[in-house]
Formats: sequence, structure tokens, C-alpha cells
Amino acid sequence: MGLSLTPEMILVLGLVGFTMLMLVLEWIRADMVALLVVVTIGLTGLIPSDRVFNGFAGNAVIAIMAIMIMGEGLDRAGVLNLTAHFVMRMARGVESRLGLVINLVASLFSAVIPSQALAALMIPVSSRLSARTGVPLSKLLLPMAFCILTATNTTLIANSPLIVLNDLIASANANLLPGAHTIPKFGLFSVTPVGLTLSLVGVLYFYLFGRKLLPDHEDARLKVTPGRTESYFAETYGIGGETAELTVTAESPLVGMSIGEVEQLHDAPLILAIKSGNDARMAPPADHVIWVGSVLGVLGPREQLTQFANNQLCRLSTRMRQLGELFNPTRAGISEVVIPPVSRFIKQTVGDLRLRKRFGISVLAVTRGDQVFRDDVRAVTLRAGDTVVLHSNWRDLALASEDKDLVVVTDIPKEEQRPGKIWQAVGFFVLAKCLALFTNLDLSVAMMTGAIGMLLTGVLNMDEAYRAINWKTIFVTACLIPLGWSMDATGTAAWIAQVVLQHMGHASPWLLQASLAILTLLFSQVMSNVGATVMMVPIAISVAVATGGNPSAYALIVAVSSSNTFLLSSGHPALMMVTGPGGYRGKDFLRVGIPLTLLVLVVTLVAINLMFR
Repeated sequence: MGLSLTPEMILVLGLVGFTMLMLVLEWIRADMVALLVVVTIGLTGLIPSDRVFNGFAGNAVIAIMAIMIMGEGLDRAGVLNLTAHFVMRMARGVESRLGLVINLVASLFSAVIPSQALAALMIPVSSRLSARTGVPLSKLLLPMAFCILTATNTTLIANSPLIVLNDLIASANANLLPGAHTIPKFGLFSVTPVGLTLSLVGVLYFYLFGRKLLPDHEDARLKVTPGRTESYFAETYGIGGETAELTVTAESPLVGMSIGEVEQLHDAPLILAIKSGNDARMAPPADHVIWVGSVLGVLGPREQLTQFANNQLCRLSTRMRQLGELFNPTRAGISEVVIPPVSRFIKQTVGDLRLRKRFGISVLAVTRGDQVFRDDVRAVTLRAGDTVVLHSNWRDLALASEDKDLVVVTDIPKEEQRPGKIWQAVGFFVLAKCLALFTNLDLSVAMMTGAIGMLLTGVLNMDEAYRAINWKTIFVTACLIPLGWSMDATGTAAWIAQVVLQHMGHASPWLLQASLAILTLLFSQVMSNVGATVMMVPIAISVAVATGGNPSAYALIVAVSSSNTFLLSSGHPALMMVTGPGGYRGKDFLRVGIPLTLLVLVVTLVAINLMFR
């Protein structure tokens, strides 16, 4: 006799629908949606109250936190800079070879560093290589991001859906019928044959077809990549001219005005610095008052500067006598940053962020797709993927990027923070992998051992470890796992599988698996891949059990397909982060992504079925 739809199932289906709708529409923050769902599960008793928040202490969440900390430790020790030097030596400036080596390196690191964190680390590396070789950034970033996603399934170390998979399997085992065979959990390298195959597919895809598929619109924005020079910012954003000093005289109407008021004046240049008395500072805040004798460091065309100085009764000097040290290009300059999807700056205006007062950073422009915002930039509300043009001291910019609210794209001078700790960082990273591979320790214990080792040896400190953790990802993952548990506990997953089989009961296993994979990858395009995994794995396991298939194979197909997100720039945080710097458009993703999506789908099905035959 078939399962009947119960009130508990209806409630779970409602929560699933609500979660999907909110994650797609983004009316409410993803972490708030996840918290709301888990609290509702607790209030309604869909799972025992003492298990509601077990996701926060689960193996998956602890392992993800430890991996984030170790990834930060590797970055601070300079592993990525050594990688950049290695890529330069291997590529020797040849475009095809450079792209191949970058993709191989990205694929290698993707097996051990979470995709979003790796993209944030690889963007400035790619920018540096682009600047030194003259290869346009648009030829490097999209293949790099896609190869990160094709290779992320190589191990359970850095892929959140695969890490979550074992928790979902444990929940399914707890709800199996008496006497049924339990589903084995996946080991650290159980998925490596599939992951390596997909990784090879991604690298070969761009090596063989990259020239034909990657965008050809090498406009001014992308031709002046080398060095991210002044001509680049003039061509791209209209930020040009020269720096100069304006000395405010006693007769000047600027006396007593604030920086914000001066910037509202007609034809006012960009004000980048100020010196009042012996106090000189970059990026003066909007409420900073100008007095007699104040020296303004400004940027603009010579004619505009001359006219503004005459109108405002200021003395113009094109030689930086008093502010020259602040404008030394080895210490300060113009740069580009990207707003990542987890940034706290999202949905805030530039003015509300008070970047001048907090970090000494001036915002010169914001670009979003083909739009460039320069006028009244303080009123622009930031979105994920926006590219922001800044002027700052390099040290101030590095400090501002510590909290992961922005990702620096420009190749800027950067000191290695812990160059003497590279062997400790690599050693404890390898130790964690060996513990996970050769012992019976849970993944969370093995990974946290490596993280603690880095902390004890000074690779990074506790404050840096806290900042390394993407708390939004942690909350979303920890709160959505109980939703998957409730699908098993209430029989909702089994009921959905029953409905599916009523319509596709005579379909071949290949068709059932393909349907589950396609549904998962489509969900992942518009919501988080962890959310898609949590919702689809219980259904996949139930379909496999009902048809006599291998539940492990069906569950793995879903988890791997959740990373098959190549169709939209919004499909994955790593893709959103490269869209602005690479100048990509929606049609670029479709042209490159559709063939790769189909290829990855077919290879996934074939590889997993061969592995479980």
C-alpha cells in the first residue's frame, strides 16, 4: 500500500517550497531564511527538539570551519604567491600555456580549498599574471572559475555538498525499514575517481575549445590590462587626468566647508587626500572641515583642475611637494575590488559604509555589468558581484580586505604576512589529510587537528581564524541539514519518490538518474548548492530504494550535480566574483556553459555508474 500525504509531510513540503522561493528571490537573507526554517522545524516537532540544532555540532559544519581556517593559513604563509611564480615559470608568457597552467593549478587547489575562497585567492593571482604577460584577464578568469567547479568534487575536503552528504546518509540510515541494508558513508577520497575525471574534462575543454568559446569583445576595458595602469582606469571608468595639490588661501570660499560639500560643487575634482597643519591623511571623511592653508590632493584633467583652482581662489601645484609621500605608487594608488556574495557591504550604500573614516579609502566608481556609476557614488547601493574602484594606501586596502567583505583584483604590492611559516602551514595541512585518509577519525576531527596545529605554530592567530570562517555559509549549512533530516523522518522524501515513480516507474535507471541530476543542477543555478543537496539527496535515496538501485550512486549523482552550475553568473559565488573583473556578459556564460554543463552531466552519470557497477 502506498504512502498517504500526512499533515507533517505537507508542512515539510511547505518549508521546502518556502526555502526555495526565498533563496531565489532573496527577499530575506539566506542565513535568516535557514534560521527561520530550523526554528519552525523545532516548534512543530518535525524532528525531536534535542536534534534541531545538531547541525551546528555536526561533522559537516565543523569540517567546513576547519577547512576555511587552514585555507586562510595557507594564504597567509604565501603558498598562493609561490604558486603565481610557479605558473609564470611554466607558462613563459604564452597565452594558451598560461591558461592551461592556471586551470591545472586551480583544479589542484580546488580539491583542498573551498570554491569561493579559492576564487578569492586566485583572482589577484590571475590579475598579476595578466598584468605581467599582457594576456587579457577575460581569457583567464572564466576558465579558472569553471575549472574550480569541475574539480571541486575530487575529495570530500573542500566541497560542502559532499561533506553534508554523509550527514544526510546517516539520517536516511536511521529511517530505513528494519532489516534493510544501511548505506555506507563516503570516505575522504571515495569520490576521487569521479572528481579527477571531471577535473580533466574541465581542463581539456578549455584547452581545446577555449579560444573559440571565450568572449572576443576585447574592448578598451580589456586591452589595457597590463599593470592596471592609469590609462586602464581612464578608458574604463573615465577616471583620468593627473594628481595635483590645491592650497586653500584665506580668500577661498572653501574655507569652513566640509569635504562632502566641496565634492558637490560643479566640476569639483576627486579629493583623495588632505594636509592640515602637520596632519596629512589619505581619503578624508566627508565631514572633515577645510581651513586656511589646507592642502588638498586632487585628481582630474589639467584644465578642470586649473578652472576649479581659479574659481575657488586656490593655488594649484602639479608637483606633489607636500603630499608626495602619500601618493608614492609603491605605497598608494587606484585599485579594483569585487564585492563577494558573502560581503556585509551588500545592500548598503557607499556612503553608509564610511570607508574613508574607517579605512582611509576613497570610492571613485562602481561598475555593474555595462553600467558605470561615477556621479554621486555615495548613494549607490552595492550588490554581490559589483566591481568598485578605490584610491587608497595599499596597507589600508589590505587591512580592509581582511574581513572578506571585498576581494582585491588589482596586482598591488603586498608583503607576505608569515613567509617563515610556510612549512608549518603545509605540514599541518598534509597531516590533516593523512589523518582523514589513514585513520578512523571523523573528517571534522582530522581537519580541526590541522587547523589547531596552524594556530599553535603561529601560522595565524585566533582573531584571524574567526575572520577566515564564512559564518553565513556555516549558518545556512547547519540550519538546512535538519530540513533534510525532517524529509526522511516524516516520510516526505519517500512520498515524493512514490509520486515520481508513478509517472516514471517504467523508466530506465539511467533516465531516473539523469532526471535527478538535471533537477539538482537547475535548483543549484538559483539557490545554494548545499540547499539543493539537502533537498534532493533524501529524494534520490528513496527513489533508489524503491527501484532497487544503489542508494550511494543516486545520492552521489545529486551531490556532484549540485556543482554543475555553469549557466548563470549567479549560479555560484565563484562565478559572480569573476564576472565584473573579466567583463563577462550573460551570453558569455551561456555560450561557454551550455556545452560544459551537458558534458559534465554525461560524464558524471557514466563515471559514477562505472564506479558502482
